[in-house]
Amino acid sequence: MDNRLFWACLTAVVGVALVSESFAPCAEFYVDPLHGRSDNDGSKERPWKSLQELFDKGLIESQTWESLPYRQGVKLVPRNPGAPVKPGDTIYLRTGDFGDLRIQGYYNQRAITIAAEPGHAPRFRRIHIQSGCHWILRGLYVSPEYGEGERPQVMIRLESHGWRGPVHDIVVENCHLQSAADTSHWTADDWNKLSCDGILADGPRITVRGNYLKNVNFGISVSGPNCLVEKNVVENFAGDGLRGLGDHTVFQYNIVKNCYDVNANHDDGFQSWSVGPGGVGTGVVKGVVLRGNIIINYEDPQQPHRGTLQGIGCFDGMYEDWIIENNVVVVDHYHGITLGGAVRCRIVNNTVIDPNTRRPGPAAIRIGNHKNGTPSRDCVVRNNLASALDVRGENMTVDHNLVVDHPEEFFLDLARYDMRLRPDCVAIDAGTTELAPSVDILGVHRPQGKGIDLGAYEYCPTEPGQANQ
Repeated sequence: MDNRLFWACLTAVVGVALVSESFAPCAEFYVDPLHGRSDNDGSKERPWKSLQELFDKGLIESQTWESLPYRQGVKLVPRNPGAPVKPGDTIYLRTGDFGDLRIQGYYNQRAITIAAEPGHAPRFRRIHIQSGCHWILRGLYVSPEYGEGERPQVMIRLESHGWRGPVHDIVVENCHLQSAADTSHWTADDWNKLSCDGILADGPRITVRGNYLKNVNFGISVSGPNCLVEKNVVENFAGDGLRGLGDHTVFQYNIVKNCYDVNANHDDGFQSWSVGPGGVGTGVVKGVVLRGNIIINYEDPQQPHRGTLQGIGCFDGMYEDWIIENNVVVVDHYHGITLGGAVRCRIVNNTVIDPNTRRPGPAAIRIGNHKNGTPSRDCVVRNNLASALDVRGENMTVDHNLVVDHPEEFFLDLARYDMRLRPDCVAIDAGTTELAPSVDILGVHRPQGKGIDLGAYEYCPTEPGQANQ
């Protein structure tokens, strides 16, 4: 698949920014592990040597809890007052190895940014933010191959801690994570022993944007509410590509591809489940949006350790008020998009196709009962192209969908995963505008013709950028 086509045509993506108030002008500091010195002042001309030392020596002004263990109502008090680095500042990192970074108990009033200086590639073995807020990590490289030591289970961990307090309002963007640069020689046992999880976050208002994750176990997992996961690429993974357990979280315009089937995990491009008083499957996950994501089981039919992949798999509801729109799912499993226990959810304008005719399959859009027998109800399945449909429940609306038996009649090039519509495709103008997204997966406005097209792509004879003008 040509990722450049996807990103070049993508427009009108919703961004999330941290709220800023009127503070003093922001300062910039520099860390250079090759040429810096610990006794420097952190200026561009006299950079510090170690990022971790800034925390260990109290050189960052922040806040922390007045007492521990953390409990509801406890107050934040100043930490390192008068330190040179203050809320709102940026710490630029230069090329070199930074080892392990651990940030614990730093609650900033305004975001402090830790970023690669333009043209530089700072490298970490792992990054762990525990019990803190308002941090931005930008342009960093993370891999257990960058240095020696115990192999991390998670490369970037944003952790709420029962004793030390929650984590929230963190941004991780434009970072590059990989368990290893080359896994072509890895056995199944190597994948199980050597692959690390990518990004794991369990607090509210976490943004994970524009990152590239390669050769990982689980890709990106967020469990807090009101998070945003967008424009990331997860390439080569052995667990699940994306996981979302929190309410009102948005997953949009991500690419998840190439699953390695090396253990008993039932692999999913995206997975969610509820947790309630009785454990898994006894709660509700509300208001999640899955928009414009591309999930592909395999690009190379000869890929080693290739197995089946479930696309969007949500089996332990209930799931309430979800929007699943403009996604492309190409998997050889009957769980293309599956909700087990759904209420007022809508699945609109998705393309869900099986790349082959082997079992298990064909890839379907499915809504069914919760595992405890509670029926789904009041859902809408509309304007989709799918290899199969299986929608059951009470007061379900299923209309303007097409079952695709011969993909070559619908798509420009299934073998290359170009799922744009052919000019003679029967899906063109066959949909309805009711509840349909106003743009397609590439940002092309709907409709371009007499009616809404089915699936994730609106047929556009001109270039997508021209169609939006």
